[in-house]
Amino acid sequence: MIPYGKHKIFPSDIDAVTKVLNGGFLTQGEQVPLFEQAVCDYTGADYAVACNSGTSGLHIACMALDVSKNDIVWTVPNSFVASANCARYCDADVDFVDIDPATRNICLQRLEQKLIEANKTQRIPKVLVVVHFSGSSCDMKSIAQLTSQYNIKIIEDAAHALGARDAEGHKVGMCAYSSLSVLSFHPVKSITSAEGGMVLTNNADVASKLRRLATHGITRDVSLFDNEHVDDPWFYAQLELGFNYRLSDIHAALGRSQLLQLDNFVAARVTLAKRYNELLAELPITLPLMDESSSWHLYTIELQTHDRKKVFNALRAGGVGVNVHYIPIHYHPYYRSLGFELGMYPNAEEYYANAITLPLYPTLSFEDQDKVVKQLSEALR
Repeated sequence: MIPYGKHKIFPSDIDAVTKVLNGGFLTQGEQVPLFEQAVCDYTGADYAVACNSGTSGLHIACMALDVSKNDIVWTVPNSFVASANCARYCDADVDFVDIDPATRNICLQRLEQKLIEANKTQRIPKVLVVVHFSGSSCDMKSIAQLTSQYNIKIIEDAAHALGARDAEGHKVGMCAYSSLSVLSFHPVKSITSAEGGMVLTNNADVASKLRRLATHGITRDVSLFDNEHVDDPWFYAQLELGFNYRLSDIHAALGRSQLLQLDNFVAARVTLAKRYNELLAELPITLPLMDESSSWHLYTIELQTHDRKKVFNALRAGGVGVNVHYIPIHYHPYYRSLGFELGMYPNAEEYYANAITLPLYPTLSFEDQDKVVKQLSEALR
């Protein structure tokens, strides 16, 4: 079976992990700060806080922006549930903005219209979680211009997009137009730390809060306390309610080693995406826009006339491990229980009804890619 996504581990990655295993610290050593700095150096962000998943990163990102009960957070329905769950963890309300059918990212026209309507009812969101679907950056400059007049903070869900650039050439993660950017290092993402995530920001105070929230709310910064014990050499104190979202040194060492391969990984993905677009051009399907600034986490087609389930099953039977990204968030029973209904976001729903994700990963051979194309052609016949 050719999987839809797959990681690549090098001997240097194994050596990096083995070195940690043979060292003195498996966690809370030097590897996490080194990994954080390496990601800052790559993206151009000023601060980075590692955590144990992208989901954890989204959670503390919302908390760092003081999202709480009676607040509202907007995101898109065309994403994994974590993009919305992060607000619900903070007891905030969630609403969605439909996608652009061409880019599959947030629709600027729908966003502008929804902001005008929300302003009339005094239900402006505190935060907008922008999702860079499949690795293609949203139009961040335009989004920032639309939201700034309402004092809305932006979190970039960049789980798909490490290694990508926006329309102005900024690396995703730089936070050129956002308060925070959240990365994921799951094995099918741009690079992997096995499990892990990271939150990037250019605000020192926000970074400090993120770090506390990821480590139980605890700090050793004595300047934050008026306490008779602050002179004790062992002093630490919990300033707020946080979580144990730490990343281990083992994971960080793997992620830091993988980061050295990131540009090569992305270049391979771009080459494969271009080749798909050429090989599939004559089939009755809608292809993704060719974005050479994308990190190409996913390659997703849309069927035009065929039964998706039959095509999906035929591809799986032929040894092609296709998938579907994503079931719209508002389709899930939990969000249905909050009042969301089918038909509310037609662009995302139409996309989902016809979408199939084809295999795409840096080590996908042309031979296997040809097999994918052949099996898809046969399934469509």
